[in-house]
Parts: sequence; structure tokens; C-alpha cells
Amino acid sequence: MDELVALVDSDGVVYGSAPRSVMRRDNLRHSATGVLVRNSAGDVYVHRRTPTKDVYPARYDFMAGGVVAAGEDPYDAVVRELDEELGISGVELVKLPQGDYADDFTNYRAYLYACRWDGPVRHQPEEVDWGTWMPLPELIARLDDPAWPFVPDTTALLGDYLRTL
Repeated sequence: MDELVALVDSDGVVYGSAPRSVMRRDNLRHSATGVLVRNSAGDVYVHRRTPTKDVYPARYDFMAGGVVAAGEDPYDAVVRELDEELGISGVELVKLPQGDYADDFTNYRAYLYACRWDGPVRHQPEEVDWGTWMPLPELIARLDDPAWPFVPDTTALLGDYLRTL
């Protein structure tokens, strides 16, 4: 199914919608969510996207998230995406500053959150093919390691933030 995605202007105000395939094909500005998941030891959950993802396939990521559907509130989208991708629900989400990201593959307003989770992680097989808890210093070192290709949007939006934790 080609879901309808909310399209936003430069201020993040919804002005319409488009099928996901059209949004990707034409690189239309949309809304997306991201949540940084840490455990009580301070480790960050890092995962690798499946090779079938429509943007940044087979790259590593340290946020769970996705596009905001047409008519969906960004907070509801982050709750949904966290549950779908990693099987995490019922957590307190702490709002982080919003951000904007654009490149040749995607263009969006980011609604960012963080949470603490010490329970099991359940991957959605269509989206995540590997994951682990990673100590923060190791993650920061891997962000600069070409053998670990991370998605550029998460790195741009939260890479500097990680270095302040």
C-alpha cells in the first residue's frame, strides 16, 4: 500500500499530502519523527536498516522513526514508529529540539524525542535487520568510521547532541 504522507512547508505547516512513492520520487518536503533510545546504563540502541528500505538502505541508525502520515499528529507518529520498528511502547518520551534535514534523497521537518528503555527490543523485519546496545563512546567513534555507514540525516540531526551527553 502506498500510504499518504503529510507534506509541509518551510515552517513545518502541513499544506497537503502525497503518496509515499511520489514524496520519495520528487523529494517533497514532509514531516518525520525520530527517537533516541537509551538504557539506564546510558547505552544507545543502534540498528541497521534492511536493504529494502526506500531511503538509506542497509545503513546504521541510532534513531527509530519514520514519516508522519497524512492527518497524523507527529507525537502519535513517533509513538507508532517506536512500537513498529523496535517493539517499544509505554515509555515517557522527552521532546528534543525540532530540526530540518534535506539532501538529494529526503527533505523533512524532524520531530525528535528521547526515551529510556531497559526491556526487550523486537525488530520489525521489514525495516530492521540487526541491532544492539552500544556504549556512547563507542557509538561516537563509529560515527567517524567509514566501515560503519550511518544514515546521514540522523547523524546531522543528533550527532552533535550525542557528543554533549
